Amino acid sequence: MQANGIRMHVQRMAARNTTAANPPTVVFIHGIGTDSLASFYFTLAGPVAAAGHQVVAYDLRGHGRSERTENGYRVADSVADLAALLDELEIAGPVHLVGNSFGGTVSFSFAATFPERVASLVVIESEPTSDEWSAKMGSLLGRARAQLQHAEALEWITENRGGHTSKLAKAAGRMLHTTAIADELPTGPILTAEQVGAIGVPVLAVFGSESDLVEQAPILEAALPHCRTVIVPGQEHSVLVEAPKVMRELLLDWLTEHGAKVAV
Repeated sequence: MQANGIRMHVQRMAARNTTAANPPTVVFIHGIGTDSLASFYFTLAGPVAAAGHQVVAYDLRGHGRSERTENGYRVADSVADLAALLDELEIAGPVHLVGNSFGGTVSFSFAATFPERVASLVVIESEPTSDEWSAKMGSLLGRARAQLQHAEALEWITENRGGHTSKLAKAAGRMLHTTAIADELPTGPILTAEQVGAIGVPVLAVFGSESDLVEQAPILEAALPHCRTVIVPGQEHSVLVEAPKVMRELLLDWLTEHGAKVAV
């Protein structure tokens, strides 16, 4: 599918087990680097569709089977890509956004930019753009770009994380060296405290208890007017794939609670 001038890979699932003429839509947004829509497709998408919601999952620009452009990797570009995709799919909104890692960052910025198109946010191991986020992402992406060009690093990943992860890391390394993602993505733009506080939709923020991002839980609760946080014990950053049953129960309960606002 063409959206915002690029070819985007999209997977849709029709709502099942419902008599609603226009069931709510849930849009899944994955993280950067080694991630793709597959992390949602094999965990949450099916159960959400079976619970009576329309499902949209897509590969971010440069990831999975979506087009890999040289430029266009700011958060603002990801927001524009999503808005164009919803237009092409003729989904006027509001939709429930479910974002993992960077996908949650995109979700925050989308809600700040298009509040009328969002019913709720579910963010997993995520935070809004900020000066601190920008510095951290610049460091992480710069380090990954430097390390993933070395065979020794890929060999270590193969030995310690397996061949599949090594294949994904190699693809991420190619993206870091053939696109401007490492330079563009940290530029945001940054959301001000006022912009974050103006996000008025319900927000569920999920973190692993052993993750560096768990410190965001009280920050988000203080900053957002309608935010609930859940800390999953014993989990690090990969809550989605390491604790899919927990995430499934949290998401389905959330959608039941907030699913009355349907698309028009």
